[in-house]
Amino acid sequence: MGYTYYFDASLKSEVRKLNVVHLLIWLLVAAQVTVSHLRLVSHDTVSTPYQWEYPYLLSALPLLCSSLSLPKNNISYLVLSMISAGLFSVAPLIYGGMEMFPVAQQLYRHGKAYRFIFGFSAVTVMYLVMVVAVQVHAWQLYYMKKLLDSWFDATQEKKKNVVKTSDLRAKR
Repeated sequence: MGYTYYFDASLKSEVRKLNVVHLLIWLLVAAQVTVSHLRLVSHDTVSTPYQWEYPYLLSALPLLCSSLSLPKNNISYLVLSMISAGLFSVAPLIYGGMEMFPVAQQLYRHGKAYRFIFGFSAVTVMYLVMVVAVQVHAWQLYYMKKLLDSWFDATQEKKKNVVKTSDLRAKR
């Protein structure tokens, strides 16, 4: 029991840390979308969001499911978090990489940028955000898979113990 408990605690700690970073990335994207749409500042200061940013806002769902799964080792929430992370976190980032590629090429080849975030090229800023986000989501999925395997093994072990106990009772 000792090793599994500490292993689970370590994995949960890593997932929690990554959830915090994921939340910060989500807040940055949400802030840009909100500021742009409410026109709190001019579009010269904060450009209009790229299309991938809207579905990425749904990545709050896997974050919520992941957070709900941790306190009571809820396998269902963890699986839901992993599946929805692929759909609402990773897929928008892949689409975003493709969406912004021609703009990045134009910036690289001609040095021309048309969208800006606080004076910096929006495509550069958003690619930096994406690089961090991809790493965070990859590590989240890795640690959640390890946690899922651990919880599943523990569940199977409990079932075996229940069967053995019921067999012993039946023999008496």
